[in-house]
Amino acid sequence: MTFSVTRLTSPLTSAAQLAMFVVSPTLQIAEDEIELSAIRAQGAGGQNVNKVSSAIHLRFDINSSSLPQVLKNRLLKLNDTRISKEGIIVIKAQSYRTQEKNREDALERLKEIIQKVTLVRKKRKATKPTKASVERRLTQKTGRARIKSLRGKVRGES
Repeated sequence: MTFSVTRLTSPLTSAAQLAMFVVSPTLQIAEDEIELSAIRAQGAGGQNVNKVSSAIHLRFDINSSSLPQVLKNRLLKLNDTRISKEGIIVIKAQSYRTQEKNREDALERLKEIIQKVTLVRKKRKATKPTKASVERRLTQKTGRARIKSLRGKVRGES
């Protein structure tokens, strides 16, 4: 997993270069909108786990981001436990032993969340069943009813 963080320069930002996090070829986020902090990982790990801050805590504020308003609304509507009520995506990455790999993992998960809302699903067209399939279903239904009616008590002539 490699991430493309590109340095973009324009006439306005010639002195200060701006780092961008590429979500898709058409969508980029300024890296200063993503807050990354190193924290100590949880769980077993021996003596080293208490000394090294290898886990990464990623915070991304949806409302103050440079994302298009449509994507912001879709992200806020997502039923995801990583998105707080205030509209902040919080991702904790601690699967790997190194801080760099955990950073990549956290950024990849953020990328997946944002890419999930960029896809627009096609609306489902309601279709009618064909006459033949309706007829088949009804004949099967009557046949089944006949079989079940034969399971009852036998009535003789009285």
